[in-house]
Amino acid sequence: MGDIDIVSLKVLSAVAETGSIAAAGRAAGLTQQAASARMRQLEVRIGLPLLQRMARGSTLTPAGAVAAEWAAEVVEAAERFSAGVTALRGRHEPVSVAASLTVAEYLLPGWLLTSRSAVPGLPAISITATNSRQVLELVAAGTHTLGFIESPQDVGALTAVPVARDELVVVVPPAHPWARRASIPLSQLARTPLVTRERGSGTRLSVEQTLEASGHPPAPPLLELPTTSAVRTAVASGAGPAVVSILAVRDDIAAGRLARVRVRDQRFIRELRAVYAGAEPPAPELRALLDVARRSRTG
Repeated sequence: MGDIDIVSLKVLSAVAETGSIAAAGRAAGLTQQAASARMRQLEVRIGLPLLQRMARGSTLTPAGAVAAEWAAEVVEAAERFSAGVTALRGRHEPVSVAASLTVAEYLLPGWLLTSRSAVPGLPAISITATNSRQVLELVAAGTHTLGFIESPQDVGALTAVPVARDELVVVVPPAHPWARRASIPLSQLARTPLVTRERGSGTRLSVEQTLEASGHPPAPPLLELPTTSAVRTAVASGAGPAVVSILAVRDDIAAGRLARVRVRDQRFIRELRAVYAGAEPPAPELRALLDVARRSRTG
């Protein structure tokens, strides 16, 4: 049957997970053409058709679905092996990761704990929490091996891989007039000065781009603050409305400290992405972290 490389098995496993060769290629750090070529070579080596190719895309054959399950097990074992060997070589210096504030505060701690449980012996990971624009600058400069951003902006020469989804919600103080309404129109949200993060924030850029794309340019901010926590505090103190991640305010809404306001016929859904330099994913210890982040993806 010949040698079968790990990258091809990773593509096969990712096709089963994502349902698309293009998405599987991105997950493996490959172009769609390279991923397709890997799949064709794998079919030749195995001697079985793994994909059913159609005009609108490709699906796994029954044999391909079974092989994809085995491939996922092999890929996971190989990554544990690589990470373990790295640890045995005595690499103890921290690996640097930069993350936007929402990811750093509400998602990354859980991802780190899960990845370290799955792959014992991983070296320390040093986290820098900042806004999305600065995350891109740190990874592009080479001072940080991996970054997580929450903004839709272009990443330049870096590779970007979707890892999760997040919803942004409108919140107001409980006594605010909007708190008594079933919903507000998008146009009213756009013309209302908001408590918001500083320029460079992924949350702010996501909201501004959504409003502008809907034909409703946003009003100038009421307040610009450097952290999500500061925004939450300002809103709870009566400053005015804000649009923030549901991750940051879920407990405040449940406790009645903040009220969520629905926007008529509009949801603010954004992709959270990992970014790194080069076509291949970063070091083994960070691949384990990336895999955990991707498995946390929600709709």
